[in-house]
Amino acid sequence: MANLVRRLFPDIPDRFLAALAVGLAYVVFLTVDQMHWWQLKADYSFGWLVPVFVVYVVFDRWPRVRGFFQPTGPGALPRGLRRGLDLLAGLGLGAGLLLFVLGALYRAGAGSTQPGSLVLAAGFAGVLLGMIYFNVPAGRVGESAPAPGWRALRVDARSRAVATFLFPALIWMLSAPLLSAVENAISLALLHKVVSVVFGVFSLLGYPLIQEGNVLVLPRGSVGVADACSGIRSLTGCLFAGSFLAAVCLDRFWKKILLVTTAMLLAFLTNLLRSLFLTSWAYAYGSEAIEGRLHDATGYAVMGLTVVGLLLLLPLFSSANWRRWLALGPAEPAPPAG
Repeated sequence: MANLVRRLFPDIPDRFLAALAVGLAYVVFLTVDQMHWWQLKADYSFGWLVPVFVVYVVFDRWPRVRGFFQPTGPGALPRGLRRGLDLLAGLGLGAGLLLFVLGALYRAGAGSTQPGSLVLAAGFAGVLLGMIYFNVPAGRVGESAPAPGWRALRVDARSRAVATFLFPALIWMLSAPLLSAVENAISLALLHKVVSVVFGVFSLLGYPLIQEGNVLVLPRGSVGVADACSGIRSLTGCLFAGSFLAAVCLDRFWKKILLVTTAMLLAFLTNLLRSLFLTSWAYAYGSEAIEGRLHDATGYAVMGLTVVGLLLLLPLFSSANWRRWLALGPAEPAPPAG
């Protein structure tokens, strides 16, 4: 078996392969734990795609991973910055181990719980990123000369290795259910915004209706805006879609953050359009007309529209000439190789 692994990965150190093997064992444990929620909660059904997408991202980035073990020069980071990163990685690894052990013990005693699954996911992130950091040699990749200041992080092998594995490490925290208190707080905040905007739009257009808390009183019945209509369900799925597209399609970290933020905004806007449509339908045909298939179909349409919107925006985000697109100045230089 060892000879087969060595033939498949001749240029990857054994200790790094061992770290990935440990990470894979954690992934299997997380998958078994979170399957309970993927089956139970419809808004987390996207979790079935998480293990598949994680494997795909690692496979897609494997040529880059191999480059981390072929440094072009000694470490480019100042000694103080290197020590700070070593300390941060060590603390993350230790905290991750502690969280994972606590989550595993909690699960063994109480079964599948929301806090336990979230703690396990957070612990895995710390463990995986810490192992990746310490099992990659400190060196410079991608450039023949040291980079000044903080730009040295972009050519440091360990820093780039951690950045490469951010999606496989952190996405499990998104597929794990939020704590009930946090989920309820987000849901209520979104719910208040949705009801207020729908009421304001109809009042502005001259269609009379009355707002009673989360209930809109229409001429032909009442429409209760439930928690599920706040957008919290579509928000998690759209965040997952935005995170995956950012991971596989974009090269700059700030672009990835911007795309994920855009996914959140699109999820809110499309859910708002859904609420306006359903209220309009109920206004015309009665509140009973929006129950059943129409209500569910529009819910799935929210995620579909968000994904389509992100795909349409990808050419703008991925373009090296983004400054020219936005008329802000000269084109952005191409990123370094690797």
